[in-house]
Amino acid sequence: MYKRKTILLALAFGACIIAYSQDIQVYPTNWFTGMQWNKVQLVVKSTHEGFSKEKPGIQYPGVQLVKTHQLENSKYLVLDLSIAPTAKPGMVTITFNDGNNKHSIQWPLNTRREGNGKRFAQGVTAKDFVYLLMPDRFSNGDTKNDRFADMRDTSCDRTQLLMRHGGDIQGVTQHLNYLKELGVTTVWMTPVVENDMPLEREPNGMLSGFHGYWFTDQYKIDKRYGGEAAYLQLSDALHARGMKLIQDAVYNHIGIKHWIVMDPPAKDWINQWPAYTGSNHRDEVVFDRYGSAKDKKQMLDGWFTPHLPDVNQRNPYVANFLIQYAIWATETFGIDGWRVDTYKYCDEAFLNRINDALLKEYPNLTVFGEVWSNTITGSAYFTRNNLQAPFKHNLQGVTDFPVNFAMLATLNQPFGWTEGVNKLYMTLAQDILYKDPSKNCIFLDNHDMDRFYSVAGEDMNRYKQGIVLLLTLRGIPQLYYGTEILMKNLKNSSDAMVRFDFPGGFPGDKENKFEASGRSEKENEAFNFVSTLAHYRQNSSALTIGHTMQYLPFANGVYVYFRYNTKQTIMCVLNTSDKEAAIDFDQFQERTRGFARGKDILTGQSYSNHFSVAAKGTMVLELQP
Repeated sequence: MYKRKTILLALAFGACIIAYSQDIQVYPTNWFTGMQWNKVQLVVKSTHEGFSKEKPGIQYPGVQLVKTHQLENSKYLVLDLSIAPTAKPGMVTITFNDGNNKHSIQWPLNTRREGNGKRFAQGVTAKDFVYLLMPDRFSNGDTKNDRFADMRDTSCDRTQLLMRHGGDIQGVTQHLNYLKELGVTTVWMTPVVENDMPLEREPNGMLSGFHGYWFTDQYKIDKRYGGEAAYLQLSDALHARGMKLIQDAVYNHIGIKHWIVMDPPAKDWINQWPAYTGSNHRDEVVFDRYGSAKDKKQMLDGWFTPHLPDVNQRNPYVANFLIQYAIWATETFGIDGWRVDTYKYCDEAFLNRINDALLKEYPNLTVFGEVWSNTITGSAYFTRNNLQAPFKHNLQGVTDFPVNFAMLATLNQPFGWTEGVNKLYMTLAQDILYKDPSKNCIFLDNHDMDRFYSVAGEDMNRYKQGIVLLLTLRGIPQLYYGTEILMKNLKNSSDAMVRFDFPGGFPGDKENKFEASGRSEKENEAFNFVSTLAHYRQNSSALTIGHTMQYLPFANGVYVYFRYNTKQTIMCVLNTSDKEAAIDFDQFQERTRGFARGKDILTGQSYSNHFSVAAKGTMVLELQP
């Protein structure tokens, strides 16, 4: 925010000085030299009615004011700038002249961050292991930022599941060694952007925005999480450990207290309806060749909830605002990848445009979208795919819900023609629809779903089978915080039931699950199981970049698949039945030929070409001559 004093001189029967002040905000708040995106569009917001009539000007070597746009709201101006490759870092003076007076603000043009593609914007691939956490529920590293009197929500009460609990970014930074020990390579936090929203009524009661998805200003990191300084510190700490950072983006909607809603630059920045209209949430209508325009419009333009207005990305100013923010945040905070919330609800042309802009600036960057689809076709449609669809998406990958559903069916359903483990087989067989399914993010649960350990019936055998699937199937594996220590619960009354605090992350906690001494024997068994497989995976070319071959599940519910390349072959065996099952290498000669034994990477035990797998058992064998 820039504060300026405007002084008017009036000559009437002598000299009179009248002073008034106005606040000016500029988005993006700064830019960088040497960028591919060098045609920058500034949204300049004033508190002064009639500001749009003032004439702007710039005098700075290498920075040119190309065009000025006036909007419906007279408090706004939009400035198109061209930044030459020769421009040097410094403070760009932007002047405004109302015909009588000339005023100015300073807009920073900064040096680019070093290490594009090597020290940041590295991308997140199938070589990584992603840990999804909610900062408010993970660890409170600084109790001084728990609440602020000048914010609309001042709650901080750990006894209330729907309120804020005080977790922050510093708490995450303090536990990076724990994540490193677990085998995690990448941290994805639910959004840390400012959510200056009041409590909102949802079906389960009055809810705080502790999850982070109610943006009120993209260019601010919420000070209850520690602000920009804490976020930069986390990014630096991750990269110093050879780890990576994913930021959670929301293009589809904003909080109803966002300045775009409170003081809109123009009515069409938000998708407006004569009366409140929610999205129908049906992704099928986007690609349905028989679908109606009415249904598609409601899917894309309907509001997510009454307090989350739908953003109109077809508006060119809005599109540029969102694109420039994504580039700015990547450069400012050293982001390595983006997870895009509610991806399927956004304008399709805009999605391709923002993805192109990000990858042009950061060729190694990863972008995957949340596409909660019940069909493989629905998931594939929103990525680079092999479908004969009229619109071709350029997204690298999605959160792979069909594989999630299939993994859970494998563990919980009895064997059948299309049920149980056959559902997983059939789902993976349809990878033909994707250009590159290895770029999909696979998971057992997340912050919107029943916790995996509960879904597995609190059965350690089924739990271990799920972890094996997660860390050996194709794709980028993502673990939800606490799964490694058997945190449990079903959503039942609300999402908050699966968003409990991590034990030991908060002052006064009686147990500290970050330490082996604070975990039970069973919790340590789970932690060590995940850690052993995750660390092995980091050095396994077959599991990270190898091919996949799967065999039809046997009638007894045994499923065998291989991950392999020219350097290594891994044989994965899941017995989903209640009886021990015999395995013979000769049944899989396409992949076992030339190998005499396999070493179980989880137990260290070696097996010859004839062995048995226990009921509800799982084996991960590195084949050896």
